Amino acid sequence: MGWMEIIAAIALGAMVLYLLPRAKQMIANSPKAEKGDWQAVIIPILCVMGFVFLLVQMV
Repeated sequence: MGWMEIIAAIALGAMVLYLLPRAKQMIANSPKAEKGDWQAVIIPILCVMGFVFLLVQMV
């Protein structure tokens, strides 16, 4: 391993340690899912998957 890879690994580890408390706070204070929330996620994902499938079929 080169010295740049070691410094990058240390920086990545420091960033994770810095962001971990904030991520825990965000999870603890996040709003609870309601009845229509899953549809708001699944419909756009299905649309993107359909579009990608269409593009693959055109090749």
